[in-house]
Parts: sequence; C-alpha cells; structure tokens
Amino acid sequence: MGLASKHFLELERQGHAASLEVEFDDLETFEHTKLKPLSVVAVIESETRRILGFKVARMPAKGLLVQRSLKKYGRRKDERGKRRRELFHELKPHIHPLATIKSDENPHYPKDVKRFFPRCRHTTFKGQRGCVVGQGELKGGGFDPLFSLNHSYAMLRANISRLFRRTWNTTKKPERLELHLAMYVLYHNLFLIHNPAK
Repeated sequence: MGLASKHFLELERQGHAASLEVEFDDLETFEHTKLKPLSVVAVIESETRRILGFKVARMPAKGLLVQRSLKKYGRRKDERGKRRRELFHELKPHIHPLATIKSDENPHYPKDVKRFFPRCRHTTFKGQRGCVVGQGELKGGGFDPLFSLNHSYAMLRANISRLFRRTWNTTKKPERLELHLAMYVLYHNLFLIHNPAK
C-alpha cells in the first residue's frame, strides 16, 4: 500500500467530522526542468489548515517556455482536470454536502465543483499579488480570503526541498513527488498544525 493510500486511511481513522469550509487551488513545480511543468492540486480545511488531499498532474509549459518545451520534449498532456476530478471524488466523504468551497477565479473550477459537490456553495476570489516573504504563496495587501490555502502552500515550499524556488533537488518522476508529498502531509496534519479537534 502506498503512502498516499495510508494518508486517506489516516483521515478516516482520526474520525474528523466532514469539513464545512475548504479551499483549493494548483501549486506549480516541475520535473527535471521548467520546460516540463507539474501541478499539485490540494484541498485544505479552512479552519484547521489540515490538508485533506492532493494530486500531482503533468501540464504543458506556459508563456515564454512554450516553444522551447515543444521543440525539446514535444506536446505534453494536460492532466490537471483529470487529477482534480479524481481528488474531488476521493474527498466527497470528507466534505460536508452543504460546505463552502473557496478557490480563485480559474474558469475550469466551477464545473468540477458543481459535479462533485452540487449542494455546496462555491465562492471565488480574484488572484492577489504575492509578497516576498512566502515566495509568492503568501499574499500582500491585507486580508487574504484564501489564507489557509496559501499559508499551507508556503509551508510546502519551505519544508519540501524539491519545491524550493532555487534547488538542486528537482523531481525526476512525478510519482516520487507524490510520495514525498504524502509523507509531508501526514507530518503536517499530525504535528505541524494546531488541531482543535484533538
């Protein structure tokens, strides 16, 4: 049994009530080179900052890297939608059917939220400029409506060497990134955050 599977079993064993408010978005990293980007979609419980689940997805390069990526590695699959739907399916038992689900204004999100959580309230927020501290995940300019998510992503960047902005510890296989994340998520949920339910 993989660590990711153990993570979800741990959620069940802890006997937490279904989450009433959650946040989700994508965090971007890469495998071996920035010409081969990866996306990590995660769902965070707003009140406790518990990481309920995550998925790793391959994605095409963007912006100025598109032509170089196509020339060197060919067309890359975009797995983000598929992985997001897999995550939502796995987390349905852990999210209250009338929960509030928060995200940014990504146009691909509403359809998937509606499909898996039809009675939940999906609230979206315009993306904010990142501040220097937190390497872009933490936002400057006052109140951040997605603070729990962005704070958790900043912690991922700070605690997982392969997610550092400048590092030699790059991911060579997406499956290894997923295992690394699974180990961190268990540690994050059990030791790093204050959980009022304990």
